[in-house]
Amino acid sequence: MGKSWAELGVNLHKEVQNAIKTLNFPTMTPIQAAAIPQLLNKKDVVAEAVTGSGKTLAFLIPLLQILKQRDKWKRQEIGALIVSPTRELATQIKQVLNQLLESISGITSLLLVGGNSVEEDFNNLKRDGGNVIICTPGRFEDLLSRKSDFNLTSALKNLEILILDEADRLLDYGFRKSLDVILSYLPKQRRTGLFSATQTKQLQDLIRAGLRNPVLVSVSVKAEHSTPEKLDNYYIIANNNHKLAALFTFLQSRSVQKAMLFLPTCAVVDFWSETFPHIFADFPILAIHGKMKEKRKKIIEKFKNSTRGLLLCTDVLARGIDIPEVDWVLQWDPPASASAFVHRVGRTARQGRQGSSLLFLLDTEESYVPFIEKNQRVKLDQLPDVSNTKTSENLKNILQNLQKTDRDIMEKAKRAFVSHVRAYSKHECSLLLRIKEFPFGQVATSYGLLQLPKMPELKKHSSAGFEPLEVDLNTIPYKDKQREKVRLQKLEVYQNTGSWPGKPKTVKKPNEPWSLTKQKKNEKKEKRLKRKRAKEKPGKKRKSGISEEDLAELARDVALIKKFKKRKISENELDKSFGLV
Repeated sequence: MGKSWAELGVNLHKEVQNAIKTLNFPTMTPIQAAAIPQLLNKKDVVAEAVTGSGKTLAFLIPLLQILKQRDKWKRQEIGALIVSPTRELATQIKQVLNQLLESISGITSLLLVGGNSVEEDFNNLKRDGGNVIICTPGRFEDLLSRKSDFNLTSALKNLEILILDEADRLLDYGFRKSLDVILSYLPKQRRTGLFSATQTKQLQDLIRAGLRNPVLVSVSVKAEHSTPEKLDNYYIIANNNHKLAALFTFLQSRSVQKAMLFLPTCAVVDFWSETFPHIFADFPILAIHGKMKEKRKKIIEKFKNSTRGLLLCTDVLARGIDIPEVDWVLQWDPPASASAFVHRVGRTARQGRQGSSLLFLLDTEESYVPFIEKNQRVKLDQLPDVSNTKTSENLKNILQNLQKTDRDIMEKAKRAFVSHVRAYSKHECSLLLRIKEFPFGQVATSYGLLQLPKMPELKKHSSAGFEPLEVDLNTIPYKDKQREKVRLQKLEVYQNTGSWPGKPKTVKKPNEPWSLTKQKKNEKKEKRLKRKRAKEKPGKKRKSGISEEDLAELARDVALIKKFKKRKISENELDKSFGLV
């Protein structure tokens, strides 16, 4: 049983106490009980805790208490800055803060995450101000570097507290430079809280740069696991490597209400979001990925407010987002990094709720199960794949019929497959998930491809298990009439000229005799062999481009010059030695 807020050990402002009561959390989570007193005792804090452990309140409560200790804040004076890696996380923090601020007077907040013009953000700062700023690093760096009649640097001079939320992800996203810029504008005398689910070397470097003698607060909900206590983790080995059939039968056989399906790339999300409504007719389908900008907020709100649905997403939603009542997290592939597995599955079983996760694996990927157990302390139990050949065949027919009637879906299928293969080839766990063992043909079949795309990876590997359809792809139309009209015009030009309009012409090299080509190839081969032999020749060291023989000759020349200076040899003898006479 967690501690009550009365057992915190510090006196909270009456308004802050009232705000906490509105949240209906009578007890603190371990990370809240450990981090809040340290921040309120003027310590810099590095807090590490598993996802879903209540980190947001662990920094919002002390932040509000610190600001309420001052009688009054000017409207355009920034007392607290919260930096978050994504718009979604920043928006979620703002929503929780807004709920708390309903019970707290004299403190305003502002969200600065992009999606609008910089001028609009400056206007909001001038008009509304913001004692608490919640931002993404890129947008806030941009605001600091822009010239404006609003002096942002001056507004920051009395900053009391800086919070870096999901700090390891801030660095994963390449925001180190932006963070360094932001830190350079902030006063040294401040409190800093760094909250993260994992600790990395990069993070240690940031801690040294931005925090003063920090206190480390590390809380594990369950010592033997790195995931929430009420989370059950499973995996399925897909029959015939047909993951779509495995997913279909799983959702048909389980009473899944609300689920998130993590997919490897944006292109894969785009393709399945087009085709899943035809496969899962009674299951509402939503989709989100990093290349969507304005739509993301609306889609997340729609999914949050729905009672049932499947949200297709990339790792843009792997961290921090709190979506109520997600009962299953599904993963099409193992994530690009081992730590991302923990963050993905942490979208369910949050705040003490029950939840489950399921990972779909190819038959060549089973070694990932003991790896993730050892690397991330996540135990996976196997579920059987009850799909059959008939299910796979029916799904393939649905996908191929969709592609034959709409060129846009056909192109999306190809892009999805290509991006999936290339993402797989760059996987962090490439020793376990080897591209040479990837079942190209069977995976292409699961995408319902009509024909295999031209790509270098397919030249080196087998495409067994794929049967291309005998169909002229040029005859497949776009459903969109305007796009189809433009395509037909270009196709006519191509058939008449041999080149597709809008594509740069490739200049072909003039043909040369076969014998000359072979001669040049042999000459190149001979040169490579000579270079290799020269490197392997004993007694020579390549140091700054000078061999041992060169150094020995130089030493002899120096010795002769010394003899001449000591008059041991004549000038004529010296010249003879140098070959000058």
